[in-house]
Amino acid sequence: METSPKSGEQEILDPANEADLEAKRTALAARIAGRTSGKYIRVLLAALSGIPWVGSLIGAAATYYGETEHGQSSELHGLWIQEHQAKLVNLAQTLEGMAIRFEAFGEELEERIQSEEYLALIRKGFRSWDQADTDEKREFIRKLLTNAAGTKLCPDDLVRLFISWIDTYHESHFAVIRVVHQQPGATRAKIWRDIDGRSVREDSAEADLFKLLIRDLSTGSVIRQHRQTTAYGAFVKKTSPTERSSASGTMKSAFDDQEGYELTGLGTQFVHYTMEELVSRISP
Repeated sequence: METSPKSGEQEILDPANEADLEAKRTALAARIAGRTSGKYIRVLLAALSGIPWVGSLIGAAATYYGETEHGQSSELHGLWIQEHQAKLVNLAQTLEGMAIRFEAFGEELEERIQSEEYLALIRKGFRSWDQADTDEKREFIRKLLTNAAGTKLCPDDLVRLFISWIDTYHESHFAVIRVVHQQPGATRAKIWRDIDGRSVREDSAEADLFKLLIRDLSTGSVIRQHRQTTAYGAFVKKTSPTERSSASGTMKSAFDDQEGYELTGLGTQFVHYTMEELVSRISP
């Protein structure tokens, strides 16, 4: 079975580098940095060091290709290398894209990206990037880390919180967040129509799942029911009706069309940092 890397993969993964894996990671970071301005090697090295298999892959590739020359290579070993070579290409493309975006921010970000605080975010973020099971989550992490370099609108503790949200939530949660972001005040019925639209029973698995999504995001302080506020931002208490009219005898629908939802302050920052390429100033 042929498992030799394609030309693009061979360019990124050179099994003939030094035996020391740390030196190989440094060489790989330097190679990626060389395709941009070369100023961001510390960021690239922090990202590579946050992903355990990178060093193992480089060492395993050196061993595998040496064994291949003598006809002693293992098919399973080759398949493992082949799969991770593709992941390494994707990783390199992501890092190159971040370096290009850094250039657009200008010279003022130099101190920020060289700081240990930011490099710690890079290591944590790329551990999550590696464990993400969808391209959408990996893209969220890329935008979050890139935007966190170019602005300090939220503290690093919140950036770490947003990474954990990306780890925890699923694509269905993000679909709800998008609807509420794009249509503030959307009711549950409106959210459901936009993300699914089927007519389902209240006691169905679909209704239960939808209630779970809303509950997860509400208890996680990502969304909340719309509330009126005073001029100073204090929430106004809801007034209870003095009389009940035409009680139906049934519980509130999972697809209620009366009460609207909005992003919380945290939810708004999460969207700006993870779903938008350029962070605009978020109003206090």
